[in-house]
Amino acid sequence: MNPSKVTLSDYLADWHNDYAAVHVTPKTAERYKQLIKNQIAPNIGQVQLQRLQPAHLQGLYARLLKAGLAPRTVGHVHRLLRKTISHAGTMGLVQRNVATLVKPPKAEDVEITILTKEQIAKLLTHVKGRTIYLILVLGLATGARRGELLALRIKDFNPENGTVRIERSLEQTKGQLRFKVPKTKHGKRTVTVPPPVVAELKAHIIKVQERRLLLGMGRASRDDLLFPRWDGQVRSPHWLTQKFSQAMAALKIGDITLHSLRHTHASQLIASGMDVLTISRRLGHGSAAITLRVYGHLIEGKDAEAAKVMEHMFNSLRTE
Repeated sequence: MNPSKVTLSDYLADWHNDYAAVHVTPKTAERYKQLIKNQIAPNIGQVQLQRLQPAHLQGLYARLLKAGLAPRTVGHVHRLLRKTISHAGTMGLVQRNVATLVKPPKAEDVEITILTKEQIAKLLTHVKGRTIYLILVLGLATGARRGELLALRIKDFNPENGTVRIERSLEQTKGQLRFKVPKTKHGKRTVTVPPPVVAELKAHIIKVQERRLLLGMGRASRDDLLFPRWDGQVRSPHWLTQKFSQAMAALKIGDITLHSLRHTHASQLIASGMDVLTISRRLGHGSAAITLRVYGHLIEGKDAEAAKVMEHMFNSLRTE
């Protein structure tokens, strides 16, 4: 095909099939496909790749915003176009990356939702005795993501040291579940668990073994899942989110998502005065800068306490 005749839609389809399928995770590839199909192709897909101008992108962003798309999502569209057009330049299909000449709309700050102590108590009382109870408890205790919790194996829990080793995550795409390793080395981490939760995990494993024996499945090995279905198979992330949402609806607690457990964990550590580096490592962030970007507004609230510390120091100097 003549490169000068290739449309943006044609190029993006080839890029997704040949490049994204190999270089990104299935979940990310699925998200890219949605953005191409729903936002880019219907609006500027017919434009020839080599004739693409900054005005095309600026007009696209304006139309998407007028259609009700969130600025953050439009930002995702922009970053995808910047990535794909850069690849087109590497392949010799375009002379410049027009996406670098256009600014996406400023994304609104994402409000972090955190459970209060009263809400935590209500939630855990409501789900006590249910399958999701200990999963949520461990999520609150460690700040682990839902995919990380569901990917845990029996061997990842060390009852002697009271730790949980996070080495992988469960990813769900359309009709498929797969385990994946963390994107960065910091994603693999060992997290210390509070003694009461350690005791509950030990009792949970005993119950899992008893259930398997009753079903004639034999004892679970150390490589088997910590939170399996009754048949030993993996539980899906969507299942966990659905069960959590149902619990929140029953308790009439709004604006709280499953990911709020992770935010709640982080906020409790910040409130205790724990240093950012330790919090970052516990959460599996790639760097402390990510932790500051997400939770910086909570840390800023500790500035008054810092002034009190210095006040005590100066007062002690005067008395010497």
